[in-house]
Amino acid sequence: MKRSITVGFAGLIMLGGASTGSAAHAAYTAQTAHNAKTADVYRNYADLAAHETEGEDYRRVWRLPKEALPKKVKVAHIAIHGGAIEAPTTQLAGHAAGRRHAFYSFEGVKPSGNGDLHLTSTHFDEPRARKLVASVDYTVSWHGAAGTKATTYVGGRDTKLAKKIATALRAAGFTVAASASEELDADSPANIANRNRRGMGVQLELSRGQREQFFARGDLSRAWIEDPAHRTRAFYRYVAAVNSALS
Repeated sequence: MKRSITVGFAGLIMLGGASTGSAAHAAYTAQTAHNAKTADVYRNYADLAAHETEGEDYRRVWRLPKEALPKKVKVAHIAIHGGAIEAPTTQLAGHAAGRRHAFYSFEGVKPSGNGDLHLTSTHFDEPRARKLVASVDYTVSWHGAAGTKATTYVGGRDTKLAKKIATALRAAGFTVAASASEELDADSPANIANRNRRGMGVQLELSRGQREQFFARGDLSRAWIEDPAHRTRAFYRYVAAVNSALS
């Protein structure tokens, strides 16, 4: 049975059952590379939902700023490969959204095999995400990429905002590289990042090496990253740089 839970300032909503418990939190599956050459296990969200159990294998989480009307929310930070699929994109998108912007995350919460829940951005059609993104003008889609070198690949059809974010990240001391593949370019109109009111968004692909800098010990296990006390200064500096380009 599906259950909605509302928590905190922005009406945090989680669809699904109760938490999977400490076993799921303690277990961690190695990061699945965002690789366009590797076919997804499922064709789309409906296919995934027919084979995986919400609340046990995955969950959907979103929020709007408190008392905000959808038409007045201009920015959405989304993490469609959140949880243990591409850690810690849920935490990055959630903190970036803060109290001003909309937030959405599709989270893998399985004890193992969360890579099976990966839906390529152009195939990601989960209804709540589509509705939320369609209601805003600007989208920042947070992803994890492979690679030990700390690097961010900035893509998306909103080239003006992408350039501003890249400039802000470099100014904050982070490395930004040219997109390494068509998938990282994120210029397809079908990409969830580009399905907002303006038809253009930004996709951030953070290498594993970059993401490891955001948490003490470089630990990206679910149990560790879900505790804000384990975040490093780099985590907050990075998010602040991205948001500075949106101000």
